[in-house]
Amino acid sequence: MFESLSERLGGILDKLTKRGALSENDVNDAMREVRRALIEADVALDVVRSFTDKVKARAIGQEVVRSVTPGQMVVKIMHDQLVEMLGSDAQPIDLNAPAPVALMLVGLQGSGKTTTAAKIARRLADRQKAKVLLASLDTRRPAAQEQLRVLGEQAGIDTLPIVAGQQPVEIARRAEVAARLGGYDVVILDTAGRTHIDEPLMAEMEEIKATARPHEILLVADSLTGQDAVNLAKSFDERVGITGIVLTRVDGDGRGGAALSMRATTGKPIKLLGVGEKLDALEDFDPSRIAGRILGMGDIVGLVERATQSLDMEKATKAAEKMRKGVFDLDDLAEQLKQMANIGGMSGVMGMLPGVGKVKKQIDAMGIDDSVFKRQTAIISSMTKAEKKNPDILKASRKKRIAAGSGTKVEEVNRLLKMHRQMADMMKDMGRGKGVFARMGGMMGMGAGGGAPQVDPAALQNLAKSGGLAGGMPSLPPGLKLPGLGGGGFPGLPGLPKKK
Repeated sequence: MFESLSERLGGILDKLTKRGALSENDVNDAMREVRRALIEADVALDVVRSFTDKVKARAIGQEVVRSVTPGQMVVKIMHDQLVEMLGSDAQPIDLNAPAPVALMLVGLQGSGKTTTAAKIARRLADRQKAKVLLASLDTRRPAAQEQLRVLGEQAGIDTLPIVAGQQPVEIARRAEVAARLGGYDVVILDTAGRTHIDEPLMAEMEEIKATARPHEILLVADSLTGQDAVNLAKSFDERVGITGIVLTRVDGDGRGGAALSMRATTGKPIKLLGVGEKLDALEDFDPSRIAGRILGMGDIVGLVERATQSLDMEKATKAAEKMRKGVFDLDDLAEQLKQMANIGGMSGVMGMLPGVGKVKKQIDAMGIDDSVFKRQTAIISSMTKAEKKNPDILKASRKKRIAAGSGTKVEEVNRLLKMHRQMADMMKDMGRGKGVFARMGGMMGMGAGGGAPQVDPAALQNLAKSGGLAGGMPSLPPGLKLPGLGGGGFPGLPGLPKKK
């Protein structure tokens, strides 16, 4: 999300930060470009005007004139105004009410309500240890109730038994009674939708609200619909009174206009973002972190949260113990590849690191492709237990067999083995407590022979100057540790794969 907007704003702000001093004309020109970029990102026109006027008023004021670095001060002003536009503070789902707390999901057909209901239920169960009951009130769409039952099974969440012939209001009443008698903390009501807003839909939502008395009414909206999502939010709020918004399909929206417009236009907070099809593909909407992503500042906090939630802590502990002993075999490498996939792959990680947005073109030129991780995993899976434990026994005939079994070439097997040797050497140094980051830098920038593409030295210098890649991988803040990936950053990361 926000890729195109981030790229445009990054270019505009780079011009400002390179200037020693800023005139009023410089600010006016920059704001004109910012206005154009926001409109192209499908942000509502009144929101664009308000944002650029506020930034301009502060940018030509005394705080910038007196600043040592005027350009950077303008960047800070833009960040602060973005945060204000997005809602200042993160507002999670509110469960501060007597149990069972009723959450009602509303929205148009096809916006992802049913999947979102299951995602929220799993999230509440995993993070807050809440006992959740799912209930489908959608009696219009064929198999809608069955879909929620299946998703509930996949998420490990109880669903209200289906009773044929019952109407939505009757189901809502039955769900409340079942939740109270069953000792549930939360009951989530998945309502019906239409292809467009109509009076029967709104009347039904009002009737369900009156019966269920939900503590939260969350509008589930498709971010890809842009300003239509904003108009939808206004309509539902006027008739039903929503308390928050969940934006879905955010991973497919490169513009982000709906997210930037909704809070300013409706006054309702965006609480969650749907970032994929999986049941754990749901993120908190934090204005400060979102503003950081838009302006290319990265989202380290979000990356750490994703790693913490996705990684198997038991496996991470075992891996850490092996690292302390300086042991790293091909099974360990396969686990590292799996962990990288769990937290969004190389592209997902890179997109949340500071400075990477500004060098997107250079990174694209490097040909990073997560599909290569799958081939590397296939290569390891084609080996015997003995070969995984002791790669030194892999001679020409064995390599041919492994390549044939994994559908790859012997050259790819050799690259994987070389990458493993370098990582194993690094792990030994970690065990001795020396030379870790020097080795990591060498490994990450090792060129095509080690599984990574050739990188132009001049490009790497530019990356380093921009605060991006240091030795091939962005450095994390001092003291930051990601579970299962070693202390201080990404020592267990494989070399950057090259697109085929």
